[in-house]
Amino acid sequence: MNGKKITVLIFILSLSIALVSGCTKKIAPEESGEKVVDFALVIHGGAGAMKKGLMSEEKEKAYKAKLTEALNVGYKILNEGGTSLDAVEKVINLLEDSPLFNAGKGAVFNSEGMNELDASIMNGKDKTAGAVAGVHHIKNPISLARLVMEKSPHVLMAGEGAEKFAVENGVKLVDTSYFFTESRWESLQRVKKIEKLKNPIFEPAEKKESKFGTVGCVALDKAGNLAAGTSTGGMTNKKYGRIGDSPIIGAGTYADNNTCAVSCTGHGEYFIRYVVAYDITALMKYKNMSVEKASDEVINKKLKAVGGSGGVIAIDKEGNIAMPFNTSGMFRGYVTDKNEPEVKIYDE
Repeated sequence: MNGKKITVLIFILSLSIALVSGCTKKIAPEESGEKVVDFALVIHGGAGAMKKGLMSEEKEKAYKAKLTEALNVGYKILNEGGTSLDAVEKVINLLEDSPLFNAGKGAVFNSEGMNELDASIMNGKDKTAGAVAGVHHIKNPISLARLVMEKSPHVLMAGEGAEKFAVENGVKLVDTSYFFTESRWESLQRVKKIEKLKNPIFEPAEKKESKFGTVGCVALDKAGNLAAGTSTGGMTNKKYGRIGDSPIIGAGTYADNNTCAVSCTGHGEYFIRYVVAYDITALMKYKNMSVEKASDEVINKKLKAVGGSGGVIAIDKEGNIAMPFNTSGMFRGYVTDKNEPEVKIYDE
């Protein structure tokens, strides 16, 4: 056998070994479609200017404790076989009942000194959804949003109509005094002072405390169903019946069992214009991106490029998690059947 034939045989043998090796390569869960976990839950409590050292140690502990409590509530529901919808609703209820976050009890004040609440929820199994906007007397807007989804032919109800629907479905209205918190009232006064000095008609965010406290939750249950929900009090000093992205399906909330569940927080006008929640699922669906890559592409490239600030939490059908943000911090956390609750605030 001459040297030329030997060279050819060695090449063929090497190629065969390479092909066999390629066939036996271990495929990552995201590539294979295998479920990474039995269930998982992710939460956020707003994104914004939260640099380490600006917040007192006591307040930081309070936020972490409440986020951990919320994760434990969600874990219990999912671990006992509850649905992702139940977990999302109950977790957000807990956050809405806390004055720490800009939702429910801790909602910020609009320019007229009122609290206007928005929320939405979506079922990834059949893509049904419900939302409410501009309500003043609803203790837990996320629960009313679910009622809109399950008890009406509509997706979004607003203002007095939404509250009338609430009463007809046995929801007890609360007096507006329930939502009053001294810290939020002081925030409004500071913003109004800035407004008088610079007259920034449509720039209501505070310079020193410009963090967004919107709350959200996404979950994957044991049955493989995804759900997402978001609840907010909007922006401090917002005007003229302004509604942000939180109650807008596709902008602030989206869930599809075929891709992922998403909840957003940030400057709502940008999230609406760029349909952020749906854009993430579209990148996964049409470009085969992972939930992590799709979320990063939208938040840290597309949104950042046009001046939009905020973040998202997302979970895909296999249980992979993404929590990107383009601000200095975002209250966030997650738990799965494989790990203990983990909570973070700053850009780590």
